[in-house]
Amino acid sequence: MAVLAPPVAAIRVAVRRALAGLTADGPVLVACSGGADSLALADAAAFVAPRLGRRAGLVTVDHGLQEGSAERAAAVAAWAVARGLAPVEAVRVDVAGRPGGPEAAAREARYEALVATARRHGAAALLTGHTRDDQAETVLLALARGAGPRGLAGMPARRDLGGVPLLRPLLDVSREQTRAACAALDLTPWVDPHNSDPAYARARVRAEALPALVRALGPGVLDGLARTARLVAADNAALDELAGAALAAARHPDGGLAVPELAALAPAVRGRVLHAWARELGAPPSALSHRHVAALDALVTDWRGQGAAYLPGGLRVRRRADRLLPPPEPS
Repeated sequence: MAVLAPPVAAIRVAVRRALAGLTADGPVLVACSGGADSLALADAAAFVAPRLGRRAGLVTVDHGLQEGSAERAAAVAAWAVARGLAPVEAVRVDVAGRPGGPEAAAREARYEALVATARRHGAAALLTGHTRDDQAETVLLALARGAGPRGLAGMPARRDLGGVPLLRPLLDVSREQTRAACAALDLTPWVDPHNSDPAYARARVRAEALPALVRALGPGVLDGLARTARLVAADNAALDELAGAALAAARHPDGGLAVPELAALAPAVRGRVLHAWARELGAPPSALSHRHVAALDALVTDWRGQGAAYLPGGLRVRRRADRLLPPPEPS
């Protein structure tokens, strides 16, 4: 009997653990670019899902940004059909005209397509091939950019994406393991040139910063960064729970917030309350930054009769006596 290569076994175990927690019916869909990480994940899902009484399918997204992208997407879809995955779709998206840089625009278009495809097929979950190395890069980038705890928590193993569970089974699996699994399975992954393009910050971290840290501190630095994300995520969950209760306690019938209730909170909790309230008011999450929350906080802790705090989306929050007032309704 053939011996199963350890990297293949590790990835299958990771996928089994991720799928075991699903209760909804429907297939699981693997988001697959054809790279080593998502290709190894798709192969594992094709093996594991039927043994759990579930179908596994695949969706590959063609961003149209590189020559031959349509042919590559078609090749990934053809491989998936041959591997027994179903349903299988290759989806073309339009990246042009979206806000942000090309990387952010492509990511936004990709996830929109993934969610739409998952809904169309009644999928129980979407699976992506983010690895421990991706998590380490995410934490390092967040640290360099001065991100708060949410940024340092990295990518969660599970999150809701437009009503569809998004699972990342490979966050404890290394990129080296996915490449070794592909070699053991005789799979030929595609190497995305964007992953080594120094125009992208993540590519520079991957090619230069992380290898330098490994040389200086040893290979355990990758596990350490990923562990940091898990620990901070646990702290975030506890703080979010406290903030939810505090927001409920501070609410006023007119939609505002009671300043005495806010002032009594620890700064870490108060900041989360104000951030959550700003989102409720309609501030776009992608544009809501630390400085906006700090302006709201100043109305609570450093109010000297100053004017309103302005939030993204043209929202204006004022303080009157002991209450923060929501923006007036448009006339």
